[in-house]
Amino acid sequence: MTAKDFESKHVSLEEAGNDIKVAAENVEGIVNKTELIYSDFFSSECRNNVYLKPENLQFTGSFKIRGAYNKIVRLPESIRKNGIVASSAGNHAQGVAYSAKRLGISSKIVMPSVTPLIKVEATKAHGSEVVIHGDIYDDAYQKAMDIAKTEGREFVHPFNDYDVICGQGTIGLEIVEELKDVDEILVPIGGGGLIAGIAMAVKSVNPNIRVIGVEPEGAMTMKNSLNNDKVCDLSLIRTSAEGVAVKRPGDLSFQIAKCFVDGIVTVSEKEIMEALLMLIDKHKLIAETAGVLTLAALKKLTVTNKKIVSVISGGNIDVVTISSMINKGLISRGRIFCFSVDLPDVPGQLLHISKILSDLKANVIKLDHNQFKAMDRYENVQLEVTVETNGHLHIDEIIEALLKDGFKVNRVY
Repeated sequence: MTAKDFESKHVSLEEAGNDIKVAAENVEGIVNKTELIYSDFFSSECRNNVYLKPENLQFTGSFKIRGAYNKIVRLPESIRKNGIVASSAGNHAQGVAYSAKRLGISSKIVMPSVTPLIKVEATKAHGSEVVIHGDIYDDAYQKAMDIAKTEGREFVHPFNDYDVICGQGTIGLEIVEELKDVDEILVPIGGGGLIAGIAMAVKSVNPNIRVIGVEPEGAMTMKNSLNNDKVCDLSLIRTSAEGVAVKRPGDLSFQIAKCFVDGIVTVSEKEIMEALLMLIDKHKLIAETAGVLTLAALKKLTVTNKKIVSVISGGNIDVVTISSMINKGLISRGRIFCFSVDLPDVPGQLLHISKILSDLKANVIKLDHNQFKAMDRYENVQLEVTVETNGHLHIDEIIEALLKDGFKVNRVY
């Protein structure tokens, strides 16, 4: 589908741009105009000039407040009086709940069981009734549609709605206003509403700006549909980025993406974890796993010396998940190394290992000296050591030194 094909069925790109400008007026004073942050670290990582668009710093912790408020504020009073219902893995829920409370409208939100507790509690705190249903977003969506039908509530779709898409597009306007010569904008994709809005917004200003989507390898929803030239359902979703764990993109967001999105990059779980760790380590910013997809994609770009904006879509992540992701990221980056060796059960062996590690500046953070884990527990003792390291080259040096002294090293992680 070409841009002209889209325009013949919907609105012109110029009209869409004007609608997004109206949305910007609607959300003014409601949302934060998140200013771009230049990143020396991520710039050096991908040999481009990288700017972060920190939507994780929004009042509700994500960009979703933009689309939700623009949709709800435009509802006529005859619809508002019956209340609204939405389905969400968390961020849209908070946007809808906050907007409804602000506008004095009753709201009910259906959330899948995988939704982090921090998002559930935050949604309740904004005054919305929460219903937990299903394992993934699509299950929650069906339940919300049932509620809309039985209770007469207006359903507020998280991504397949023109007013919602225009609200998300206000991010694109802010980017091009602040960085007029931006070359590429990287956008996370779940159902496609965010990238659809941003793509229409920036293309209406400058068609030469490239808009690139990013999806997890375990949830290539939009990429799968674009490859098949039609909206398709994924049979299986497997990703830690629950905010983009959607089986099927929106029909409207798919059509817009087909016209105005310039490509899609996919990233692995390992790359997502590393990106989260680096954002925390280098910028002291907290984001959820879906929020760092664009940072994970930076190394996969084929361009250099370009001005790139990475949209950090949200920061609603609980402490337990942060801890788990940081640990996995540390392992992936070679900052944590765990190994075991079988030692002769004689005095001095532990001291020998300690000296090797000390000489190589490896900081021991955990040690388990266990006679019962050894292959021959009457002659040997298994020592399992976890050390803090400076990267994969440092780990190689440690392994080489241990092997040189006759130890057989078993890498645990």
